[in-house]
Amino acid sequence: MAERTDARATSTERVLVIEREFDAPRELVWKAWTDPEMAKRWWGPKNFTSPAAEIDFRVGGKYLLAMQSPDFNEGRPIWSTGIYREIVPYQRIVCTDSFADENGNVVPASDYGMTGEFPLEMLVTVELQDLGGKTKMTLRHEGLPAGEISEGANQGWNESFDKLAESLKS
Repeated sequence: MAERTDARATSTERVLVIEREFDAPRELVWKAWTDPEMAKRWWGPKNFTSPAAEIDFRVGGKYLLAMQSPDFNEGRPIWSTGIYREIVPYQRIVCTDSFADENGNVVPASDYGMTGEFPLEMLVTVELQDLGGKTKMTLRHEGLPAGEISEGANQGWNESFDKLAESLKS
């Protein structure tokens, strides 16, 4: 099981930070973020599946990921997309993050029945540190509205990372 820390975010920063340690080499954790088939194994919170993943992993390339719950959004997939802004192999990924339709077009969160002031585009930074066969991962999700939305994102990311930890074992 991956160790976790609670998020550090303030109402002014609107930055969610999650640190996790995985009992897996950094190259494997990197692949989980960059390989579509591996991403489908862990993308989305507990009880969600990921029916689709497309990853054009290069600076300027796009990703399109779907997560689906039998309960939320009437069981329809929720799509996310973004553009890779920075890639430092095995160390750092910086990409935008937006809700999308199945074709990768950015849509407001309200298209999925979510309320609140979600921006159309947020920023995600993933940093990986080699710990001699284990990996420390730090995720920064910038632009989330503070309060309930940020708390929900914290829970969703941590549940996804619990699934990631399990997927790295097999």
